[in-house]
Amino acid sequence: MVNTNGNILQQTDASLSINNRGFNYGDAVFETIKVSHSKILFWEDHYFRLMASMRIIRMEIPMSFTLEFLENEILKLIETSNQSQKTVRVKLVVFRDSDGLYTPITNDVSYLITTKELNADFYQLDDVSYRVDLYKDHYLSPSLLSTLKSNNRLINIIGGIYAKENILDNCLLLNTNKNVVEALNSNIFLVKEKLIKTPPLTDGCIKGVMRKQIMEIIKLMPEYIIEEKPISPFELQKADELFLTNVITGIQPITNYRKKQFSTSFSKNVLAKLNVKVRLA
Repeated sequence: MVNTNGNILQQTDASLSINNRGFNYGDAVFETIKVSHSKILFWEDHYFRLMASMRIIRMEIPMSFTLEFLENEILKLIETSNQSQKTVRVKLVVFRDSDGLYTPITNDVSYLITTKELNADFYQLDDVSYRVDLYKDHYLSPSLLSTLKSNNRLINIIGGIYAKENILDNCLLLNTNKNVVEALNSNIFLVKEKLIKTPPLTDGCIKGVMRKQIMEIIKLMPEYIIEEKPISPFELQKADELFLTNVITGIQPITNYRKKQFSTSFSKNVLAKLNVKVRLA
């Protein structure tokens, strides 16, 4: 089932116009959201990021697009799909609903919500190998647009193909300043003794909702210091740990970068605190 502008349809009955701007020009933003037993995790953070993204790309935000309205639209789809007692991945896409070429005639919007069932209710950490390397064929721009979750994700797609061809679990993306920005689907954190670093938004990383949660958790751990500072590729092999974060996986430790093998003790510690935060929210 899908929710398209409030109408619940079978996936086979849903369609987009051939003039859809999200399809033709990538003129769309989206949120990937985890919902566990009808509880939307970190919903306010997702909502306000979506509103900020729409403003940045000059979409007209409907008066109806309140936090409560979109929450109800998500839960309506989940209930109709018989997923109220399950954990699901929700994708909420907002696209500019207008004719025109590069320049739209209006800034009005439409939305589409889809769901996909997940296996785990809470965040888990599997003790499995997770290998990454740098992707250097193309670079991110250290700009505000790079921080948005938009439909313009070609570098992530090509990077994913590169990872598959080279038997990697993920790739790390660089910006034009040759700093490490993020992974293909996650923000990145670096652990060196008591210092934890994650790239600043000014380097072009996605303004991740899980990134925010992890930073808040680390700030409550007095023995550690969290900094938003650029990460050089040379720092990766000197790190004690590297881990990735997104709202679906939670925390994914990196075990291998080239010939370097990393521990996962800090990642496990933070993951336990994350699950406590989710339960108490």
